[in-house]
Amino acid sequence: MSERTADHGSRRVYVDKRSPKPYHALVQTAEAVRATAAEAGLDRLLVELVNLRVSQINGCASCLDVHTRAALRAGETTRRLGVLAAWRDTELFTPRERAALDLAEATTHPANTLLQEKAYEAAREVLDDDQISAVIWVAVTINAFNRVSIMSRHPVRETPAVRSAAPAGTGPAA
Repeated sequence: MSERTADHGSRRVYVDKRSPKPYHALVQTAEAVRATAAEAGLDRLLVELVNLRVSQINGCASCLDVHTRAALRAGETTRRLGVLAAWRDTELFTPRERAALDLAEATTHPANTLLQEKAYEAAREVLDDDQISAVIWVAVTINAFNRVSIMSRHPVRETPAVRSAAPAGTGPAA
């Protein structure tokens, strides 16, 4: 049985709900990856930047919604979030964040071996092996969640709390 979504009435199976065991295993993997990242010395903000950048590349609205809110709770600024898609063209990200974003992009485009080599080279300058491994695991995990949400077409709906939290002039009509 399929579930109807807000997307032009298309019918998609919410694979997370239809097959909850693999989804719960993925959630447990994400929890282990988050712990691994923390043990490697990566803060939550950097992890959320990776989650967001990968979700931008994959075009996953649901994950972008979840991880934008998580990044803001972790102390991220709206300015940096606004330019994250063009991070290479700014001076707003630290060398460590830039290396993590490079690795995340290389992980998201695994067929591009030149991108991988450049990302590893840059990462080796500012991240240790545990941190490199953790960043790659974060990217692998969010890529999996992106695919679950995209193929399920998880909706992102406005809620009264979200609308009331938006500063004047920033809503849909602005």
